[in-house]
Amino acid sequence: MRTQDMTRDWSATARTLSQALPYMQRYNDATVVIKLGGHAMGSDEAMQEFARDVALMRQVGVNPVIVHGGGPMINDMLKRLDIKSEFVNGKRVTDAATMEVVEMVLSGLVNARIVQAISEQGGRAVGVSGKDSNLIVCEPEDPALGLVGRPVVVNPRILHDLADKEIIPVIAPLGMGRHGETFNINGDTAAGAIAGALKADRLLLLTDVAGVKNAAGEVLTELTASQIREMTAEGTIAGGMIPKTMTALEAIEAGVRAAVILDGRAPNACLLELFTEHGAGSIIRAG
Repeated sequence: MRTQDMTRDWSATARTLSQALPYMQRYNDATVVIKLGGHAMGSDEAMQEFARDVALMRQVGVNPVIVHGGGPMINDMLKRLDIKSEFVNGKRVTDAATMEVVEMVLSGLVNARIVQAISEQGGRAVGVSGKDSNLIVCEPEDPALGLVGRPVVVNPRILHDLADKEIIPVIAPLGMGRHGETFNINGDTAAGAIAGALKADRLLLLTDVAGVKNAAGEVLTELTASQIREMTAEGTIAGGMIPKTMTALEAIEAGVRAAVILDGRAPNACLLELFTEHGAGSIIRAG
């Protein structure tokens, strides 16, 4: 039996869909690069919800490109194998033994999990790494970090080919060296480099905070590149937020229209950011 409460809920859903239409039209055929962090993957339920959102984005004409991290999963595997991990300035020192584990976890366990989740929600996804088709060519970032790479060339042809076939690429942040080495790449850095090479409409950096905050602890919904630089110089932007905002600025300088830092643990975060007026995080534009 239909109740008044049920009718109200359906009416609210219909209004939401109607209000989303202009934004769906706005993003039709747009490329959106999404960095899915290890913490944002969370539970199986959270992964299924993310996968459902990505499948819906593809269904309404968006070209999503997923770049994932996997730090917590790498930590767990290294611990199980009794391999000690060291960090310099927040980045993992990667020797040959650690690199084997990193590649196994990122290209195997994590990548396959995301691809499967999207497939289960009706999407068509393919797992690749930055090594495939020389997608990401790297140079060593810092000798102290070992096999940690800095992207110097991104060859997005494979991503264009997949987009033409309406297939969602899921990319592990690994790169190929000029001498055949395998490099571990920071996930945010890889996502920013790929977004820049694709001249993406949006770069969504899913993390475990609500966005960029001011000195009072309030999330700022809109920021310019100059404001980001000023807040960083003042110390308002500090710690782990600095590499994320720097990635956003570098992507914008490379041709990305805007970057957004948002809480990937929030339900339907990507859909709220793209298809609602209020968005879901801190959007950063040039200026």
